[in-house]
Amino acid sequence: MGRALALLLLLAAGPALAVEPTARQIMEAVDARDDGDNATQKMEMILIDKRGGQRTRHLLSFGRDVGEDEQSILFFLSPADVEDTGFLTYDYDDPERDDDQWLYLPALNRTKRLASSDKSGSFMGSDFSYADMSERPLDDYRYTLMGETEVGGQPVWQIETVPVTEREKKETGYEKGVVFVRKDNHVVVRAVYWVKKGKRLKYFEVESLEQIDGIWVATEMTMTTKRGKKTLHKTLLRASEVRFDQELDADLFTLRRLEKGP
Repeated sequence: MGRALALLLLLAAGPALAVEPTARQIMEAVDARDDGDNATQKMEMILIDKRGGQRTRHLLSFGRDVGEDEQSILFFLSPADVEDTGFLTYDYDDPERDDDQWLYLPALNRTKRLASSDKSGSFMGSDFSYADMSERPLDDYRYTLMGETEVGGQPVWQIETVPVTEREKKETGYEKGVVFVRKDNHVVVRAVYWVKKGKRLKYFEVESLEQIDGIWVATEMTMTTKRGKKTLHKTLLRASEVRFDQELDADLFTLRRLEKGP
């Protein structure tokens, strides 16, 4: 029995066990959760400014597992100012290895490889950062179980996450976070992040969670940036036509395909 499977069985046993899982064990279960493979989906990204003005972008997303690593690629379809922009990520399981991310900008006909210092920046003008677009290394954080509560009527664990390496602090731009993990499926359904610069807070919320082919999928989520009680900006992401176990060629996840488009 693998470590991840044993851990999931421990957490699924619930009240029958006297041992309460630690914050680290819960986050390991979050990391080990099945999120599907060879996935395709359409996406809507809605950018909402502080006055309520909206801009909508349409995307195609593809993702696959390569052993313990993950690869994903996004293509912007519209509007015209972002059309054919592409974003490629190689998300490595090895915590000692920096994830690779590339952004193709058609207006410049240039592909830029993102440095670690760039990853805390806004992803295409949204409230999500480039660092938010990849998994964070478990060993780069200290976890504290703050208690139990409910989100949307579902029991959750409330866990503080604090980056313990300078590399992670610099890459994410976050001083700390508080995440809310559903007990029944180990999905992070809410989070708050303290942004190091600008005295801002970012609020993540899963607005719609669906089970598709046995996989829990956040089909609607928001990230809201605030300073105090004032909302500075908000991003809504909607996913549709989510499909798993699709035939995806390895050539799809290459720099050549990033520049060619979908």
